[in-house]
Amino acid sequence: MAPTTSTKPYGKRIAKYFEHIKGEYHFEDVPDKKDASITIKQKVYDREPDPPTLTGLALFLGFTSLQAFEVYEQTGFYAAQLQMGRLMIEAEYEKRLHYQSATGAIFALKTLGWKEQHEQTVGADKLKSINITITTTGPKIAVTEKEVEL
Repeated sequence: MAPTTSTKPYGKRIAKYFEHIKGEYHFEDVPDKKDASITIKQKVYDREPDPPTLTGLALFLGFTSLQAFEVYEQTGFYAAQLQMGRLMIEAEYEKRLHYQSATGAIFALKTLGWKEQHEQTVGADKLKSINITITTTGPKIAVTEKEVEL
């Protein structure tokens, strides 16, 4: 069940967090740039929107540290709601991967535990042993001057 429809306390508070970060605004009548006799409605922010962050969510829910949030997320009574909140934040960052510059979103997702998978597994049947034999040619290398032959 998504936090936006949850009846559990943290689910409701997580939904409020996502509403809060949208900012607060009102509409004002402003003159049109092409025709000053016409007015249009323009959105004016009283409080600018904020991006969703895990730390922001933790603070909004009343945790005093991200570590306390993560401990409760693993062992707390409402762990499922906190996990859903984390997933919602990851979803927001994942959406930003489709933007022109996704570097920040990639960094954020990596800090949330995402990993790049470039590993190749080699099957046991493809492993072969290599025998190396060292052979020497030419004269023996002298260790001291007495061993040098002229």
